[in-house]
Amino acid sequence: MQVIRSLDALPAGLTRSVLAIGNFDGVHRGHQTIMQQIRERARLLDAQSLAVTFDPHPMRVLRPDQAPRLITPLPQRLDLLTQTGIDASLVIPFTEEFSRLSAFDFADKVLRQSLHAVEVHEGDNFRFGHGAQAGTAELQQLGQQLGFAVVAHPALTIRGICVSSSEIRRRITAGQVSTARCLLGRPFSIRSARAKGRGIGTRLTVPTINMANYDEIVPANGVYITRVTIGTGLNRETFDAVTNAGNRPTFGKDSYAIESHLLDFRPIDIPPDTPIELWFLAHIRAERRFDSPEALKAQILRDVAKARRYFHLANALQSV
Repeated sequence: MQVIRSLDALPAGLTRSVLAIGNFDGVHRGHQTIMQQIRERARLLDAQSLAVTFDPHPMRVLRPDQAPRLITPLPQRLDLLTQTGIDASLVIPFTEEFSRLSAFDFADKVLRQSLHAVEVHEGDNFRFGHGAQAGTAELQQLGQQLGFAVVAHPALTIRGICVSSSEIRRRITAGQVSTARCLLGRPFSIRSARAKGRGIGTRLTVPTINMANYDEIVPANGVYITRVTIGTGLNRETFDAVTNAGNRPTFGKDSYAIESHLLDFRPIDIPPDTPIELWFLAHIRAERRFDSPEALKAQILRDVAKARRYFHLANALQSV
């Protein structure tokens, strides 16, 4: 997938596009459905399939105190959009000046003149233009005037839950990572690097790895069944794990950390800047304070036993 970093960088060969516009935070199953549609329609219309997104998130410019923490920061979002098979993603730098474009100017200058849109696909809750003045109905009217078709997609519902980025954020912050996984179509994950821990895992003889500070959305404090991927490419190693996200109250002063206890650990060299991705598979329990390190270690061993049963069952089902 080609990544285009601004409207000024659009290639001359882009003469017809079938596109979707949005933040696409999470690239969830609703987004994936729309990407499949634009890919198929682009092939039929002899056009390029294009996702148009923004960086930073518009709320971080317009109302920073209300801006959400992201499910997928931009690099992860672009990786996920690549996996949908579309031709290109356009990342528009979102500024206050850009936010002042009227609905008509956005449709005319961006969609018609710059992107040569022949068909635009949007969720039916899409808003655009200065002050979010217009929605899909207005976009359809503008499309008739300017020469492109508009397809509005109803929200996808799974198990009675409306799939949206805001709903997935709510589920993650409540610790409901299994439900978030269902809505995303994959486990929720965070990407960071290794951080230096306090040596607690070593003292408890449990191999651990700590994630560096992470500024986007994380699950509620608690213990989770996880998978940890360390490194990239041929140097990539993957471990099943049990992860504690929280303040580690057993050891006194609160100190938030995301600390993973690696199952079946194989000693490997992990430089501080090595990329790490942590996948949250299921919630085990809430975080709590234990009376002693020994009591905590005993609980960790029980958590590990639950995780091993989970992975054993998951592996058995995959082999059926």
